[in-house]
Amino acid sequence: MTDHHIHLPPASTALLDDDDNPTAPTAVAPQSVGRPSSRFSKIVPVLVLLACGFFFLAPLLTLARHSLQNVPAFLLGRETLFKKWALTPVTLAFKDPAFWPALSLSLKLAAGTVLLTLGLLIPTAVWTHLRVPKARSLIEFVTVLPYMIPPIAMVAGIIIVKPHARWFLNSDLALIPFYVVLALPFTYRSIDAGLRAIDLRTLVDASRSLGAGWGATLWKVLLPNMRAAIISAAFLTAAVVIGEFTIADTLLKETLPRFQATFVGREPQAGYALNLLALLVTTLLFVLLSVLTRKRDVSRRPYVPPADLTAPSTSTGAHS
Repeated sequence: MTDHHIHLPPASTALLDDDDNPTAPTAVAPQSVGRPSSRFSKIVPVLVLLACGFFFLAPLLTLARHSLQNVPAFLLGRETLFKKWALTPVTLAFKDPAFWPALSLSLKLAAGTVLLTLGLLIPTAVWTHLRVPKARSLIEFVTVLPYMIPPIAMVAGIIIVKPHARWFLNSDLALIPFYVVLALPFTYRSIDAGLRAIDLRTLVDASRSLGAGWGATLWKVLLPNMRAAIISAAFLTAAVVIGEFTIADTLLKETLPRFQATFVGREPQAGYALNLLALLVTTLLFVLLSVLTRKRDVSRRPYVPPADLTAPSTSTGAHS
């Protein structure tokens, strides 16, 4: 009897019966690769995080000393590091009679811009993905234009149109359409990424086959699956609105950035303290954004192969 050598793939193990005939190959779990043992791979991410933290915190700490310490600027040093700290400059900004109307107007503009942006972009993005996917590149290019063209160009156009549209531009809410345009490069990409992350066509077809209209499909099916994208778009839009100064100054709207600019001229130390507070609040908003949009980590257990796949077993068969 001649022995026949059968070569099997390395990821499988052949079992032999009592007559030394090979049976079907049995899969074996791959060996765990493990974590890299190099210390260099662990130190580099820590150094990068420390450098980014220093780059972010150093200007804030310098601004905090200049605005919250009641010490002349030429006396700031190691000797006065812990002397005469107070929150009086911040409270001085809050006591200004023009602060709360400016903050209220900025919040109204942010809310209106977020609602108008989501109301325009979500149906447009859904329709583009479903009906004309080839037009996505064109829409992406158009939405990038506000980022490529500086806001001063829009301001020049507003100045030309202003004598003919005073009935609209005299309203405080007239800034909302311009802010929608400024936020397009950020908001459209957030919504587009949210649509790419879901099986849009399957969800729409399933909802429509169950008798739901387009409104119900959008409200009850698509929006819950785009929660992270909608939150990101809303936060980015609000950040653009609260920090915009040029258009508001052109149209003479007393928003929060315009109030900050004039307040720094009257009370420099209190104005810088208000700017510091605005930076901290914006940072907390983005931290909240990352928390709200963070996906829950699914616990991954290591793969434990069944005993019959790892332990070689012999099958007992009847001898012919």
